[in-house]
Amino acid sequence: MREMMKNYLKDTNTNVRDGADVKNIMRDMMSVLLEGALDGELDESLGYSKYDYKNKETGNSRNGHSNKTMHTSYGDMNLAVPRDRNGEYEPQIVKKYQNTVTQDMEEKIISMYAKGMTTSDIESHMQDLYGLEISDSTISRITDKILPLVKQWQERPLAEVYAVVFMDAIHYHVRCDGHIVKRAVYIALGIDMDGHKDVLGMYVGENESAKYWLSIMNGLKNRGVEDILIACVDDLSGFPQAIEAVYPQTEIQQCIIHQIRSSTRYVSYKDMKTLMADLKLVYAAPTEETALAELDHFKETWDSKYPKIYKSWYDKWAVLATYFKYPLAVRRLIYTTNTIEGFNRQLRKVTKSKTIFPSDDSLLKMLYLAMMDITKKWTGRRQDWSQIRAQLDIYFEERLLERDI
Repeated sequence: MREMMKNYLKDTNTNVRDGADVKNIMRDMMSVLLEGALDGELDESLGYSKYDYKNKETGNSRNGHSNKTMHTSYGDMNLAVPRDRNGEYEPQIVKKYQNTVTQDMEEKIISMYAKGMTTSDIESHMQDLYGLEISDSTISRITDKILPLVKQWQERPLAEVYAVVFMDAIHYHVRCDGHIVKRAVYIALGIDMDGHKDVLGMYVGENESAKYWLSIMNGLKNRGVEDILIACVDDLSGFPQAIEAVYPQTEIQQCIIHQIRSSTRYVSYKDMKTLMADLKLVYAAPTEETALAELDHFKETWDSKYPKIYKSWYDKWAVLATYFKYPLAVRRLIYTTNTIEGFNRQLRKVTKSKTIFPSDDSLLKMLYLAMMDITKKWTGRRQDWSQIRAQLDIYFEERLLERDI
C-alpha cells in the first residue's frame, strides 16, 4: 500500500500541501475502489467478465455506465455505476437510491439529529464541516431508517417481573393535516429485580388518557411482563383503575409532589408557608396512623378556607399512602415520580429547539435517538439496591416465590 501510494504521487505529480489535498486523494481512491467493486458485482450478476464472450451464457449484457453524485466524508464524489441491458442488475455496494457512501456519514447525521439539531441545522453543519450539500429531504430519509428500529425496540421482550415501574406523559406540538395539535408521549420506565433501570416503551398518542394507558398496560403484558410490584404514577383520573385492570396485584403509589402542587395551586401567598408546614406533617409522618391524625388536624385548621385540599387528600388516600407500608429506602424510591421526570427533563433538553414537529414519526425518531443517548449511561444499578431488594423480598415474598425470582 505504501509503495502504491508512493508511485501514485510520483506518477500523477501530486503535491500534498495540506489536509484538503489528502481529502481529495482519498475521495479519488474511494471512487476507483467503488467503481471496481461495482464492475465486479455486474460480472458476477451476468456470469462472465468483460470481453470474456466464450463464457457468456446469458442474453443480458453490459450497457455502459450512469453517473451518480455521492456524498462522502471527503466531499462530493462522481461515481460511474455500470448498467446491464435488461435492467436486472441491482447494485448492492451502492444501492439504487443511495447517495451517501459511508455508514460513517449517516451515523454523523443521525448523531446530530439525536442531539436535537433540526434538519436545516444539520444541512448547514454538513456544508460547513465537509462541504457537502445535503437536502432536508435526504436527511429525513436517512433518519427514517431509524423507524424500523423503533418498532423493533417497542416490541422487544421484557423481564417477567419489575420491582417498580414509573409512568408519565410529556406533551409536544405536532403538525397534522395542516393543523397544529398537541400530542402526548406516553413513557414507561422500569427498575427490574436486579436494580437496573430501563425505558420499557415510548408511545405517541392523543391527549393523555387512562384508556390509552390501559392499552399500554396490555402491551407490556403481551411483551412478557407478568407482574409489577409497585407502579408510580401522577394524578391522572382513572390511572389506578387502568393499571389494576391488567395487574390487579400491583401496589399503586400516586406521586406526592404532584398532589402537593395540585393542592397548593390556589393557596394565597401569605398562607403558603404555614399551610405547607402543616401539610408536610402529613406526608412526612413516620407511620400512616400518624399521617391520618395530622390530616385530621390539617382539616380543622384549613378546611374553612381551603376545603378542597383535605377532600382531595382524603379521597385519594388509598393511592397516596402506599409508601407508608415500606421502610425508608423504598419510600424514597417510590413516593415521587422524580425518576421518570428526570428522564423527561433530559428529553426536553434535546427537543427544546423544535417547537413544532412535522409529524408523529419525526417526534418519535428524535425521542428514540435521545433516549438511546441518555440510557448509554445507565450501566449500573442503584447504589442502595441491595437494601431495597432485601425489603422487597420480605414484603412481596409470596409473589416472588411464585415466579421463582
